[in-house]
Amino acid sequence: MPDVDALTRRLRAFAVERDWDQFHTPKNLAMALSVEAAELLELFQWLTPEQSRQVGNDLPHNAVADELADVMIYLVRLADVLGIDLDAAVETKLAKNAAKYPADVVRGSASKREES
Repeated sequence: MPDVDALTRRLRAFAVERDWDQFHTPKNLAMALSVEAAELLELFQWLTPEQSRQVGNDLPHNAVADELADVMIYLVRLADVLGIDLDAAVETKLAKNAAKYPADVVRGSASKREES
């Protein structure tokens, strides 16, 4: 996994060098992120669950990797523009999920735990 801080700095410099900050508003970046996620989804659209597990065999792997990279790029850029520390946000969310879905209660279950 890339160093998020280093990636943030690289993406920020990339945008500045091209004068793209004017276009990198939270709205535009969120929309671009959604588009890239949809492009990733499109690669899996008509596959069976088993086919989807064979990404390296049945799908053009580079296309999947490219779309995953695009999603990450826009996600990191959006977090930067909004001043959100992604590392901290992920740690906080993982802690919330661990409390909401304790392994001993939901292990193997697709259902959500009811809110207390």
